[in-house]
Amino acid sequence: MLKLEGNVPTVGQLAPDFTGVLSDLKEVSLYQSTAKVKVLLPLPSLDTGTCAKETRRFNELLDQRPNLAAWVISMDLPFAMRRFCELEGIKNVTALSDFRSKEFGAKYGMFIAEGAMRGLHARAVFVLDQDNVIRHIELVEDLGAEPNYEAALKAIDALM
Repeated sequence: MLKLEGNVPTVGQLAPDFTGVLSDLKEVSLYQSTAKVKVLLPLPSLDTGTCAKETRRFNELLDQRPNLAAWVISMDLPFAMRRFCELEGIKNVTALSDFRSKEFGAKYGMFIAEGAMRGLHARAVFVLDQDNVIRHIELVEDLGAEPNYEAALKAIDALM
């Protein structure tokens, strides 16, 4: 079982606000987004095969869904995240680094507590409504496994 630091929020709870760093080094907070639906995709690193595959897949799946903000969130540096997104043509998911403040990992209980990946984010999917209330959560216990895309899309589409 994956051991995390802190507590993961629950469905029905107001999502905690946090600030992350975009690829241009500007900071943005969750509550600045006015999108109807928000999807938060924490993962260990875009430099791993599973994380890269997940990001590419969500980029494909979230195309043609207007008024949606999707952020892939990791401890990767913004430069590395930008390079990955440019090389892969990622347009429907925004890369957001937690390296500076570590707010997301702390407030969402996403820091891995043990093992070789200690200090990185766990893999999860959070779907939020327009009021930033959490409507869907999936914590992927196996770091080598992908999330349930179908369940995430069902939760997203129910809010659109």
